[in-house]
Amino acid sequence: MIEAEAILALKRIADALERLAPPAPAPADLAAADAFVWHADPDRLQPVADVNRVDIGLLQGIERQREQLLANTRRFADGLPANNALLWGARGTGKSSLVKAVHATINAERPGALALVEIHREDIPSLPRCLKILKDGGRRAVLFCDDLSFDQQDDAYKSLKAVLEGGIEGRPTNVVFYATSNRRHLMARDMIDNERSTAINPGEAVEEKVSLSDRFGLWLGFHHVGQDTFFAIVEGYVSHFGLPIGLDELHREANEWAVTRGSRSGRVAWQFIQDLAGRLGKAL
Repeated sequence: MIEAEAILALKRIADALERLAPPAPAPADLAAADAFVWHADPDRLQPVADVNRVDIGLLQGIERQREQLLANTRRFADGLPANNALLWGARGTGKSSLVKAVHATINAERPGALALVEIHREDIPSLPRCLKILKDGGRRAVLFCDDLSFDQQDDAYKSLKAVLEGGIEGRPTNVVFYATSNRRHLMARDMIDNERSTAINPGEAVEEKVSLSDRFGLWLGFHHVGQDTFFAIVEGYVSHFGLPIGLDELHREANEWAVTRGSRSGRVAWQFIQDLAGRLGKAL
């Protein structure tokens, strides 16, 4: 009698736990859109209907980087070997804009060829789960992390190293990883210098820190542009959006805007164009 009651109690407990357990996640539908944002807790891919991007023809001053990333992405879309890519350099120079523009260009050439999946820096620890979902989905995907970097006491870079290359599973063949960063080695310089000064074997400690960037076979550097290129960028925007302004006045106002911002870059040019279009009463 007591044994029967114990079995019944255990069954009630099991039923209650089953009701409390979260439902199994539905399989990701990678055909639902061409772009997604990865969210962890709970794991899911959120479709993005309208991607915030700039036409690739408007990205001036980064022609070499554009051609290299396009070639690498085309090979990947064609099922050929392709490298993970690290786009590093000065802020506002078109790194993330280029990734999104290249994805749009490839899909214009080959409709539906690639999915673009953005993963936020804080969700990097969930990267293995994201990769498994993308692998099971079957569609070729560019996994993109914008502004990727690591600071003191941040060990997430170790798991990222194993996932990208070198782990027992490695990167799925249908996924390539693109990241942008202001840092060439994805870490603050003082992190590397601290290792040199405090480690028993400084060489080995530094190697561990900088080896993460070695997981990216393609490095593309971005730098602030000169005045002529800056003018070419704003002229391209003015022509594209049909803004009514003379060339001399455009150059004068664009130069004043750059001086007040203390830099010339694609981001500064776009901010100037938004201000100009607003003053002219034109929608972009």
